[in-house]
Amino acid sequence: MGRAAAWDLARQPDVEAVTVVDRELSIALGARDEVEAALGKVSASAKLEALELDVESDELVAALRGHDVALSSADYRFNEQVTRAAIEARVNLCDLGGNPFVVERQLALHAQARDAGITVVPDCGLAPGMACLLAALGVERAGGTADEVRIRVGGLPKNPKPPLNYKLVFSPRGLTNEYLEPADVLRAGKPARVESLTDMEPIDFPPPFGRLEAFNTSGGSSTLPGTLAGKVEELDYKTIRYPGHCAAFAGMAQLGLFSSEPVDGVVPRELVESMIVRTLVDDDTDVVLMRVEVIGASRTVFELIDEHDPKTGHSAMARTTSYPAAAVAHMIGRGEALGRGVLPGERALPLEGFLRAVRARGIDIRERSESA
Repeated sequence: MGRAAAWDLARQPDVEAVTVVDRELSIALGARDEVEAALGKVSASAKLEALELDVESDELVAALRGHDVALSSADYRFNEQVTRAAIEARVNLCDLGGNPFVVERQLALHAQARDAGITVVPDCGLAPGMACLLAALGVERAGGTADEVRIRVGGLPKNPKPPLNYKLVFSPRGLTNEYLEPADVLRAGKPARVESLTDMEPIDFPPPFGRLEAFNTSGGSSTLPGTLAGKVEELDYKTIRYPGHCAAFAGMAQLGLFSSEPVDGVVPRELVESMIVRTLVDDDTDVVLMRVEVIGASRTVFELIDEHDPKTGHSAMARTTSYPAAAVAHMIGRGEALGRGVLPGERALPLEGFLRAVRARGIDIRERSESA
């Protein structure tokens, strides 16, 4: 994800320099070289630098200084720490997020970030991220209120292989977190939390996808339930998968395979994540499906079907996660943020401008409005 974001930012004419950071220099150098190859332009690739740095290092603050914006694609566990470092360095920040409890701790730093004169925007990927901002845009266009908001998003293998019909397209910890933690929703206009891997429903997309399934997962609704409380009656986020996936992972959860408590010296969650990487990473390409519905006096639908790009080598998940995050970083760097502090994306950015920025990056978001 970080490599795709670096590629996107380096190709922007008004971006002067991009530093690619990893705790292993060989990985940082490899990422820089990969981005340069994908850019194919001397002028753009000359902007790139590689830096060896552990995100937990005391040197993070010094490394941030001198940059206008930082984009964190590190594991969500580090995002509070990175936020604190950005505040100390007085450098704007956005991240890919993924865990509502970490985001809550980041939002608690709002006053410090505001006083430092910076903007920090958590949860800027696909979902949480772009899908949430589109939902907020739909509510904004409806006059600020709606009866229902339904957010449905999934990253899927182009050629599913039974029995799980799944391909790992992002961090394994992010995946198990989605299935383990509760999901934030709105019920009768009030924030609530429901169990993940529940409330499965059918959902249809055009061929070759056909009938799929969607079910509650954690993190995807981000800060929307808090922002839209009292303005939207019902809101939920569900992950899209091929049929049978929910039942398989719900069974794993029931057996305790996502537990972090050691069993005979083995941490089940760590073992499962290791096996997911070992068995669910392959050479198949991926596809991202998204449908965001805002229902009130009328029904507005934002829909996306995105695929792997052979020209850049970016997966559909990298495109739809990293390009929106890069768009946020770019907008902040251009001075387009609506305020200072730690702000939810739907309050930090002009939403119509965000949609334009994402579309300009080749993310083909279709929209339609119809009678409810």
